Amino acid sequence: MTEENLEDLGDKIVRVIKTIFDPEIPVDIYELGLIYDVFISEENDAKILMTLTSPNCPVAETLPVEVEEKVKTLKEINNCEVEITFDPTWTQDMMSEEAKLELGLL
Repeated sequence: MTEENLEDLGDKIVRVIKTIFDPEIPVDIYELGLIYDVFISEENDAKILMTLTSPNCPVAETLPVEVEEKVKTLKEINNCEVEITFDPTWTQDMMSEEAKLELGLL
């Protein structure tokens, strides 16, 4: 896969992730800064490194599964694995300007 195709696929994954919202905050999880990294293997398997707003997040069980399922709907992706990390710990500083505006933090 060429670098350009990989970039396009990465963009597609981000677009899918932007359709997933934190149920407590009216902002998608990408703009919230919960997605730390997206890896795509040569076999077109995706691995997503993400965090939650807190370890006690009410969607800790369901949100990673939703991310996996939605990313797997992309025809170019064979498989998707989500890894949760709390290092670094999520803070409001990780939110995009758009998310901060939406939540009235700017």
